[in-house]
Amino acid sequence: LYLALFIVAPVPRPSRGSEKGYKTILPDGERSGVKQLPCWIDPWNAKKQLARRKGVPLNPKDQMEEAEVFMSVVVPAYNEEKRLGGMLEEAVDFLQREYGDAHSTPEKSQSKGRNNTTKAARRGWEILVVSDGSTDGTVDQALNFAREHQLSQYPVPVPGPRTPHPTHSTHIPHGSIRVITLEENRGKGGAVTHGMRHVRGQYAVFADADGASRFEDLAKLVEGCQSIEDKAGRGVAIGSRAHLVGSEAVVKRSKLRNFLMHSFHLLLRLMTPPATSSIKDTQCGFKLFSRAALPFIIPYMHCEGWIFDVEMLMLAESANIAMIEVAIGWKEVLGSKLNVIWDSLGMAWGLAILRASWAFGVYRRD
Repeated sequence: LYLALFIVAPVPRPSRGSEKGYKTILPDGERSGVKQLPCWIDPWNAKKQLARRKGVPLNPKDQMEEAEVFMSVVVPAYNEEKRLGGMLEEAVDFLQREYGDAHSTPEKSQSKGRNNTTKAARRGWEILVVSDGSTDGTVDQALNFAREHQLSQYPVPVPGPRTPHPTHSTHIPHGSIRVITLEENRGKGGAVTHGMRHVRGQYAVFADADGASRFEDLAKLVEGCQSIEDKAGRGVAIGSRAHLVGSEAVVKRSKLRNFLMHSFHLLLRLMTPPATSSIKDTQCGFKLFSRAALPFIIPYMHCEGWIFDVEMLMLAESANIAMIEVAIGWKEVLGSKLNVIWDSLGMAWGLAILRASWAFGVYRRD
């Protein structure tokens, strides 16, 4: 059984040299050349190897470099030329209003949240668009959006899922949108994991490029995460659509899709450990991680397909990181890449391989 699992268990593709860089829009409106991405995981690996050679555990204070901005948003995008602009419009409107420019003067207010984070510390944001081997104009769409919203004080607004007739748009700081291009498609999990290796934020969230999740609910995820963080600052907040079951958005789905959804949830309850199995919606593409939680999850990821969300939650559970499910707004958006039947079967197979590989030691924390 171990040998069979060893053969079929997925192994993530290593990042290639060109994928460790990004493009952005310069202050003069020109596209930058490929710039080197910051990467917290490389110094983390070096410190871990040094601690191992000395025969001592890694000092918790050495787990992560200091954050440069408050919020990092990772957007996996595969051929999302048509839907990406609307999602970005709604995202930057909230991010700029809530967190502002990292280089601007913060508000005088020093009111504190549940984790004693002052408003002065809640400054700055970035969006990492990870083009997952796209063959359409996804990269151009992201960079053109950034140029328009950086150069103009009153950019032309892009219609989004919740704003089909927008009346205003948001000027954004230069360099706040970074575009990473993967040479070939890795899958949503591979794109998210790659982006998470390069985040600079105190918190990092991944969000689907279709804009199905209501972006303003990010504030609820932050609040939820802060309410459960341990002394090391580790926590995970999971956007959830479970409260929508029975609503018009779900009822209108085909009977086949609803049947497969309930069947998958049953498999999750049977095959995953307690904390993960108690999550009512593991597949919503809107999950937030505190920076301190990332080293316990991202370096050990294997799944690059649809089931990667479950592996993230299982890894958080195995590291005793608290998780909280937060109800968010969500709506169906046309253009999904999901093949209901084949991808559902693939997710079931992937879940079985994932659980068995961790249970029998094919996967392990080194």
